[in-house]
Amino acid sequence: MAQAAASHSRGSARGEATPTSRRRAPGKRVAPPLEHRILMTATLCLLAFGAVMVYSASSPLGVLNGQGNGTGDFVRYLVFGAIGLAAMHVLERRGLAILDRRVVNLLLLGSFALLVLVMVPGFGVQVNGARRWFAAGPIQFQPSELMKIALVLYVARHLADHPRGIGRRSKKAARGIRGFRQAITPIAIVAGPACLLIVVEPDLGTALVVAFTITMLLVAAGMPMRYLGILAVAAGLGILLLALAQPYQRVRLTAFLNPWASKSTAGFQAVQGQIALGSGGLLGVGLGKSVQKIFYLPEAQTDFILAVIGEELGVLGIFGVVFLYGMIAYAGMRTARRAVGRYAKLLATGLTSLILCQGILNIFVVLGLAPLTGVPLPFISYAPTNLCVMLASVGLLLNISRPGARRLKVVEAPGRDTAADRDRRRRDRRAHRTGTGGGRRAAG
Repeated sequence: MAQAAASHSRGSARGEATPTSRRRAPGKRVAPPLEHRILMTATLCLLAFGAVMVYSASSPLGVLNGQGNGTGDFVRYLVFGAIGLAAMHVLERRGLAILDRRVVNLLLLGSFALLVLVMVPGFGVQVNGARRWFAAGPIQFQPSELMKIALVLYVARHLADHPRGIGRRSKKAARGIRGFRQAITPIAIVAGPACLLIVVEPDLGTALVVAFTITMLLVAAGMPMRYLGILAVAAGLGILLLALAQPYQRVRLTAFLNPWASKSTAGFQAVQGQIALGSGGLLGVGLGKSVQKIFYLPEAQTDFILAVIGEELGVLGIFGVVFLYGMIAYAGMRTARRAVGRYAKLLATGLTSLILCQGILNIFVVLGLAPLTGVPLPFISYAPTNLCVMLASVGLLLNISRPGARRLKVVEAPGRDTAADRDRRRRDRRAHRTGTGGGRRAAG
């Protein structure tokens, strides 16, 4: 025993860390997990690449239109990117602590109010037949983007608080149309009017992104497939009726079926995007050397920036973008799987689905696999409000993936005396008697 004490004192004198000192090291930081690093890397790469492509797609046309050196959109992209990064940093540190139930409800009510107000003449700004933005000089704000993240937060919270009304394990909720209504009504009465207000703007693309994201949340919550089938049929019929009822959407649907038949009218943008993709080939014509973005392709820096990427960087450039989104998908799903608590799991699933559904829809539109919807490419397109919302979503994902968010603290009930506690006290008393009972007891 004396030798053990001496060796302990010698180890302390040499500065070696004992087991107790290793456990109590106050300044040691825990390295972020793999999903945290992957998500951060992919987001920053997409953001940097987006800045380059926004400058490449917007500056030549700005110079030709007499807008100085053509860096207006590029500068605004950097400004809103900085705002989004600040929001991402704050939400990474305290996301789940800030966005409690009361804040989520206020965010949802505020989004509804803004969606109604944006359609009032004198408040909302009408651009190309759509009234979707508030404007203050060169700065525009799109309230439907705020509604997207508000709905994800609300639906994730509802599904986490009412697991028995959704999951497959609930026999009562799984019987008949009554159980279906009980499971879906609290979500439908909020998400339905929100999507309807977005469609009326009109902005069918954002409504589709919201619908797909909520569907993914219902799948993650365990809703039976027959319920999802009913929802899919009802949503498909509703979208078809809305598209046929609005001449604007009906023309887009017709142009999607045969864009080359209306290549000088409704199908002009889709055709020019396909020409840009075909001109790039495998390696592209070179960064900044696109011809379509200057003279032919409308909205080159926003909805159809992927066509510019395909023309300048070729198929490899598009594959690089898809690979970065794949990294976000892997990191987001890994975060959802490793998160502690049903709410954190569902929220991570919803935020990841929000980013991926929007990215997939934009890619399908540019490739000619879906009708024109006006949905920007996440982190890359020039879309200030969308950029801030996407970065805020990444901040929440980073917060969920942090080691501190997954750490559980075990608290014993007051007055509880376990067998382990009694055994530990018995060993402590025995060690105390051995150390203070004199030389005869220690020798024996």
